[in-house]
Amino acid sequence: MSAIVIRRATAADASATADVYLRSFDAALPTVVRPHSDDEVRAYIRDVVVPLRETWVAAAEGQVVGLMVLADDLLSQLYLDPGWRGRGIGDEFVALAKERSPRGLALWTFQVNKPAHRFYERHGFVEAERTDGSGNEEREPDVRYVWRP
Repeated sequence: MSAIVIRRATAADASATADVYLRSFDAALPTVVRPHSDDEVRAYIRDVVVPLRETWVAAAEGQVVGLMVLADDLLSQLYLDPGWRGRGIGDEFVALAKERSPRGLALWTFQVNKPAHRFYERHGFVEAERTDGSGNEEREPDVRYVWRP
């Protein structure tokens, strides 16, 4: 198995990070409408997410295979390249998020994303709220999870 390195994202990672996001979203959430085009997503990751957010990537075999974005106590994004799921990368990202926010974390995931619910619950997150999706861009019902140490 290849060594996986978790590190802060750099400007040079932006394109590959966007690719991972797009592939992961499309594979994990085929019924959820993305409100932005691929080009808009790429620009947002390049111009906002990587330079202005606490963005982490998982790299293996010379390529970005996962990303995680933290905003204080919010785990705002965690996406893995579909071919790299099930190898412990998500576990490493969550451990890092808990280390970076030792007083607790919150996150949102879509109600249709049952694998994400199981994943986060396995890591000690509990459901705190459900919405009809009117508060997110996708207009997709979602769930807020929280973790407290």
